[in-house]
Amino acid sequence: MTRTLPTATHWGNFHLGTAADGSLSVTPDPRDPRPSPIGRSLAAVQDPDHRVARPAIRLGYYRDRTAADPHLRGREPFVEVEWDEALDIAADALRAAQAAGGNRAIYGGSYGWASAGRFHHAQGQIHRFLQMFGGYTASVDTYSFAAAEVLVPHILGMNAYFAARQTPGTEEIARHCARVVLFGGGAQRNTQVNPGGIGAHPRPERLATLRRAGVDIVHIGPVRDDAHPDLEARWIPCRPHSDVAIMLALTHTLLTENLHDQAFLDRYCTGFDRFADYLTGRVDGEPKTPEWAAALSEVPAAEIRGLARLMARQRCLIGLPYALQRAEHGEQTYWAGWALAAALGNIGLPGGGVLMGAGVGMTNETQRRYPPFEIAALPQPGNPVSEIVPVARLTEMLENPGASFDYNGRSLTYPEIDLIYWAGGNPFHHHQDLNRLRHAWSRPRTVIVHEIGWTSTARFADIVLPTTAAQEREDFAAARLDRWLTPMRRALPPYGQARSDHAIFADLAGRLGFGPRFTEGRDEREWVEHLWEITVAEAAAAGVSLPDYTTFRDGPPIDLGPYLRDSPHVLEQFRDDPDRYPLATPSGRIELFSRTVAAFGLSDCAGHPAWYPPREWLGAPLAQRFPLHLLSHQPATRLHSQLDYGVTSRESKIRGREPLRMNPADAAARGLSDGDIVRVFNDRGALLAGLRISEALRPGVAQMATGAWYDPLDPADPLSLDVHGNPNTVTNDIGTSSLTQGPSANSCLVEIERYEGALPPLRVRTPPPFTTEVSEPASATGDRPPASPNSRRADGDPATPPPPTG
Repeated sequence: MTRTLPTATHWGNFHLGTAADGSLSVTPDPRDPRPSPIGRSLAAVQDPDHRVARPAIRLGYYRDRTAADPHLRGREPFVEVEWDEALDIAADALRAAQAAGGNRAIYGGSYGWASAGRFHHAQGQIHRFLQMFGGYTASVDTYSFAAAEVLVPHILGMNAYFAARQTPGTEEIARHCARVVLFGGGAQRNTQVNPGGIGAHPRPERLATLRRAGVDIVHIGPVRDDAHPDLEARWIPCRPHSDVAIMLALTHTLLTENLHDQAFLDRYCTGFDRFADYLTGRVDGEPKTPEWAAALSEVPAAEIRGLARLMARQRCLIGLPYALQRAEHGEQTYWAGWALAAALGNIGLPGGGVLMGAGVGMTNETQRRYPPFEIAALPQPGNPVSEIVPVARLTEMLENPGASFDYNGRSLTYPEIDLIYWAGGNPFHHHQDLNRLRHAWSRPRTVIVHEIGWTSTARFADIVLPTTAAQEREDFAAARLDRWLTPMRRALPPYGQARSDHAIFADLAGRLGFGPRFTEGRDEREWVEHLWEITVAEAAAAGVSLPDYTTFRDGPPIDLGPYLRDSPHVLEQFRDDPDRYPLATPSGRIELFSRTVAAFGLSDCAGHPAWYPPREWLGAPLAQRFPLHLLSHQPATRLHSQLDYGVTSRESKIRGREPLRMNPADAAARGLSDGDIVRVFNDRGALLAGLRISEALRPGVAQMATGAWYDPLDPADPLSLDVHGNPNTVTNDIGTSSLTQGPSANSCLVEIERYEGALPPLRVRTPPPFTTEVSEPASATGDRPPASPNSRRADGDPATPPPPTG
């Protein structure tokens, strides 16, 4: 075994070593007290059954270029080609899209989790490349937190992620807080990962600190173990989506029993009087009483009323996980949660207020403490194209070019997308209603994908360019929410003919006429060293001495713990003096009624927190046909869909299928047993899963993780069965509201039955078919044959998009 080399991932720091036979050993960094088990899967990073070895072009596209039938994506074999030919074809496709529809016709897709490295960050690489090419239609917000990202600035006047970092950590809660009320729990599986890396995971005993301090933990939600056992939380099971109703009823009780903090509301908030009119029924004739909420939530009214009285008695913290707002009207959970906290009057006090991102927040060792300097990243020149699309509206954009849509008070228009360029991320994992996406994906003339593995996104592409894994290149990792700087040494040679994203974009930029501008005359090693030198200079200005790059590269990770500094405690400053430290809202106060939002005139989002019945929940008429509410969550065995073929993920599966949990009563009613393969279905499609029966779920609820590689049995079938078990096969692709337009994955009703018959094979466990039986490409010189009038879409839309309008 050779000596081990340090590397970083979004789920921790590890040391990698290679044996004479090329096998990879993975050892957690000894400084990590609780290393993530996901790290074990790194040993499979060069698995030949899953890696993309050479550039590959879909057969029809290789023959006919942009005149190829896009509906055959995922059905045709690939042709492996040399790099020069692949890059020539990709460059021609980019020129064709630019000529046909302008740069707004290019959609640059990336989701940012591909590598923890500062330089080899796929999102930064593709954005820099496309900006220099003339721009692209960009996405905004995230699948994780979109509804809050739009809403929270209206309430608090600050970025939602910054607001989440304002909340107290474990020690502060233990010292100052008497009670934490978690809506939807605070799952600890998400503490495994951190964007940009995590050098040392929080110690498991941190949660026990709260119990030892006597903090009372109440968990309101449909899944008991979404609150860690160490919390010894009192579980109040409720229907999914009834959180807002319960919050409103709690606030109604505080108001009507004169338990609310009127002095806080008068000095620090605006609009509570308008909100109170809604709570008491003056607006709609329906008082939001505990009895009203009990009918919606199936939580007894007496329990709701008693909890409100307990919350008013001592300092209380409201916990809101990210997943709570990933549902139709999901922004209301955060608005109602902040309104409840305001009525209690604890915002800005130590250990009080709202804990956004509850699971991570309670265990984050650097909560509100950060390195005192900026970490360098690949510079971005700026996007000349102004079009934006909320990231969760990808399918709708492809389906409805030219259609208008509302977003955060603006009326925007979906562009006509001629080319999708994706580097970093897997939309056929994280988007909703994957069968619908598969159909919409056939509308652009060209799809280019950078991938390390044969995911469904790669299989449904025209041009697949193999990229190196993080372990096959040199970089360094650092994150704003972490205390470690970690060298990332190259532990393995590139797999097959894989190249880094940067190398691919540099070669394309050369073909497209801006190579020197893209590379700035630096090779990859020089870029990494350049970014480190900028970081060293930033650190020196803050009084922190860092070594030169060679010393850092050859040494261990650097712990910045001694240098961490407190960030401004904005809400505490605001509490101390709201006139001197006003919030950046129009009123300078917490906006429980927002005149701005009210002026948008939206039918599904008034100017204050409100209850809106979702289209899919157990109280909806559709529940008569699909009586189970499916909740999908981030996996514990991988990061999103990364390394789904690794040992940690594969060991969790049941006969190769993603596990699904169900209450024993629901299983018995369907004649199901633990370990059965089941079919999960609704009108959007169906998937296979392996059944795990658990009393941790309330009746009527099923739960499974996202991230299993989508594997449609018949790509020609618009409602094909996914034989592997990605819940997004059946989730609903609708916006959270016309204000926020986030994903609504957790608004999903299904039925479940035993799967009968032989199990279909898993095709995502082997590469797609390849062929060498090809005719001469459409043009060996780069010229294009004219597109036939009906070549682009089956519905008769012309192959050539309209000229740009500006």
